[in-house]
Amino acid sequence: MRCLADGLRLPVNGLDYTILGLYFAVVLGIGWAARRTVRTSLDFFLSGRTLPAWVTGLAFVAANLGATEILGMAANGAQYGVPTVHWYWIGAIPAMVFLGLVMMPFYYGSEVRSVPEFLLRRFGPASHLLSSVIFAVASVLIAGVNLYALAIVLRALLGWPQWVAVVVAGFFVLVYITLGGLTSAVYNEVLQFFVILASLIPLTVVGLRRAGGWGGLADAVAERRGDDFLTAWGGTGIGHANPLGANWLTIVLGLGFVLSFGYWTTNFAEVQRALSARDLGAARRTPLIAAFPKLLVPLVVVVPGLIALVVEPTLGRAGSGLDYNDAIPVLMRDLLPNGVLGLAVTGLLAAFMAGMAANVSSFNTVFTSDIWARYVRPDREDAYYLATGRVVTVLGVLAGMGTAFVAASFSNIMNYLQTLFSFFNVPLFCVFVIGMFWRRATAAGGFWGLLSGTLAAMAHYFGLYRQGIVSIPSDQGANFVSAIVAFAVGAVVTVAVSWRTAPRPDAELAGLVHGLRAAGAAGEPAAGEDAWYRRPAVLGWGAVVLAAACYVPFSW
Repeated sequence: MRCLADGLRLPVNGLDYTILGLYFAVVLGIGWAARRTVRTSLDFFLSGRTLPAWVTGLAFVAANLGATEILGMAANGAQYGVPTVHWYWIGAIPAMVFLGLVMMPFYYGSEVRSVPEFLLRRFGPASHLLSSVIFAVASVLIAGVNLYALAIVLRALLGWPQWVAVVVAGFFVLVYITLGGLTSAVYNEVLQFFVILASLIPLTVVGLRRAGGWGGLADAVAERRGDDFLTAWGGTGIGHANPLGANWLTIVLGLGFVLSFGYWTTNFAEVQRALSARDLGAARRTPLIAAFPKLLVPLVVVVPGLIALVVEPTLGRAGSGLDYNDAIPVLMRDLLPNGVLGLAVTGLLAAFMAGMAANVSSFNTVFTSDIWARYVRPDREDAYYLATGRVVTVLGVLAGMGTAFVAASFSNIMNYLQTLFSFFNVPLFCVFVIGMFWRRATAAGGFWGLLSGTLAAMAHYFGLYRQGIVSIPSDQGANFVSAIVAFAVGAVVTVAVSWRTAPRPDAELAGLVHGLRAAGAAGEPAAGEDAWYRRPAVLGWGAVVLAAACYVPFSW
C-alpha cells in the first residue's frame, strides 16, 4: 500500500488532538444512546421507519459525503478541473429528483426492507439473489475506499502506518453501528454533515485568499492547464480534447443518465435512508431535501482541488510523491492554523466515517435480510436476525479493511469508485427502470439483463480499454463509456429474453409496475403534509432549475 510523503505530516498540537478526541467521544455517545431504540430487526436495519424527513434528508447527503466527495472529488478537481461539477449538477440532482418523485412510491409503498427485495417481488429469486450478492460485494469494496481515504489523513496526522490507521478507523465505525444500528448511523451522519461543512468552508476561504481570490486562482490555473480547465463544457464537442477526456454525449448519457441514475436510484446505501422515514411523504422528500445542499458541495470540494494545484504545483506529477488524492491534506498542511487544523481533520474523519457507515449499514441489511434470512436460515425468530445483523456488521467492517488495500492501487480514488458503479449500479438500474415501466418484462429477462450488463461493462473496461484496443483519453471517460455499454447491453438482453418468455399476470404486479397500483398501498403521507413548500414536485423541480442555473457562470 502506497504511503504519503513525509513532508505531508500535519503540524498538529494538543488543541487539535482535543477537538478530535471530543468528536470521537460524541460519536460513540450517540451509538450508546441509540442502542436503547433497537428492539427488533426493523429497528436495527431501518430505524423502525420512524425518522423525520429533515433527518433522513441530511443523512442522505452525508452518507454520500465521504471519500467520494472529499478526497475523490477534490482529486477530480485537481486532475480534471471545473468539468468535475458535472458529477453534481447533471450527475446527481436529476437522479435524486427522479428517486423522490418516481421511485420512492414503489420502494416505500411496497414495504420492502432493501432494494434487492424489490427485485425479488418484481423478478423473482434468481434476480434477487444475483443483485444481493453484487450489492454486498460492491458495498464492501466501497467501504474500503472510505477506510483507505481515512487512513491517508491519519497517516498525515499521526504518522501511523496505513494498516494501523485502517484498523483504528474501522473499529470506531464498528462500535457505533453495532450498538445502535441504522439509527446510530443516521444521527451520526447528521452531526457529521455539519462538522464536514465547518471544516471545509474555512479551508476553501483561506485557500482562495492565498490564491488571490477567484480571479487570481482562475488566472493561475488557466496559465498551467488551459482555459478548458475552468469551463464546464469547454472542449466537449465530439472529437475535441478536454481535461475530462469525455464529450458532451458521454457526459450526458454516461454520467448524467446511466451512471448517476444507477447510483442514486438503486444504491441501497442511499435509498436505505429514505426507507427509514416515518411515512411516504417524508420518504419522497428525503432525496429532494438532500438535493439542495448537494448543489453547493462543489464550492467546498472541487474548488479546493483547484487551489491545491496553485499551492502545490507538483501535485499529481510523476516522482513528486503526491497523488491527486492528496489535494485536501496538502491544503490542510499549508494553510490552516492549529485549532482550525484540528477541526478540518475532524471534518475529514467525519466524512469518511459517514461514507463507510452508510455502506456497512446497507451491507448488513442486504446480507442478513436478502441472503441469510431468505436462502440460508429462513423462518427464524426476529431476535435471531437482529443478532445476525450485528455479527454481519463485524464481518462487513473486517472485509472493508481488506478492500482498503485494493483502493490504494488507484492514484485517484474517484476513478476506482466510478469503475465500480459502472459495473454494478448501472445494470441494476437498467433492469429496475424497465421492470417498473414495462409490465411485459419477465423474471428471466431481469436476471439475464442484470448479468449481461455487468459482464459487458467489465469486458469493455478490462478487455478493451485496459488492453489498449479502444482508445479513450482518461479513466473517467472510459467509465462513462462502460456505463453506456452496460445499460445498452442489459436493456437489449432484458427486452429480448422477456419477449421469448411468459410474463406474470397483472394482478401479481400491482404496486410494482407503473400504472398498477396496489390496493391499500402502505405508507401514505401524514396529515398536514400538503403545504406547498413540502410538495415533492415543488422541491424536485426547484432543485433541477437551480442546478441548471449553477452552470451559467462556468459555461464560457
